[in-house]
Amino acid sequence: MTGKERREQLLDIGRALFAERGFDGTSVEEIAAKAGVSKPVVYEHFGGKEGLYAVVVDREMERLLAVVTRALNEGGDYRDKLEQAALALLEYIEECSDGFRILVRDSHGAAGTGSFASLLSEIAHRVEHILGQEFARHGYDDKTVPMYAQMLVGMVSLTGQWWLEVRKPKREEVAAHVVNLAWNGLSGLEPKPSLDPRRRRKEREKSEKKAEKAAAKAEKTGRKNKKTEDETVEPTCAAQQTENLGLA
Repeated sequence: MTGKERREQLLDIGRALFAERGFDGTSVEEIAAKAGVSKPVVYEHFGGKEGLYAVVVDREMERLLAVVTRALNEGGDYRDKLEQAALALLEYIEECSDGFRILVRDSHGAAGTGSFASLLSEIAHRVEHILGQEFARHGYDDKTVPMYAQMLVGMVSLTGQWWLEVRKPKREEVAAHVVNLAWNGLSGLEPKPSLDPRRRRKEREKSEKKAEKAAAKAEKTGRKNKKTEDETVEPTCAAQQTENLGLA
């Protein structure tokens, strides 16, 4: 192997071992043995386990930040941006599971750029710009933008950590449900959320028709009940009149 190829091999092996066992549970001996080299080769490239771990963490943080930022920049309207960002995170988790496991572990002093929390704060900072525009359009207090950005990013990241292990339902469905809650709130949840605007429109139309039928049925039942009440009241009134005339 060339020096570059050997370096990439060691990074791949270290990444897999750190994801499985964590920093403290992984040794230079294991990394070297998996690569089929001696320990000095690992030291030559990274200066030790700490240096290898720092490069792995830096790469994963940059990769995740890049995919989420790209999704936020390339999305259409605000809902589309949120959908694409949630989907990008889930895609990263699915395709780079080892990297995500390393990031969400408790941060270690050997990590060069900090912890997963610092990465989420950076993503939240980029979300603030998008939320700030939306808040300004509606006349909301812009002082609360940072707080809402943290809420959104926290909700998506925690859902991602849960989905990392269960992997059900599919990532598109998970993203749709996350956005459903974030966009509509509990009081306005869509019965069957989807990332496809056409499907959402059809479901909305179906729900509206269902609501119209329910309202019409309720109105019809109300008229029927009122008629029954009137028929019940009329004989009672007639009997009362007869009694008052002394004819009963």
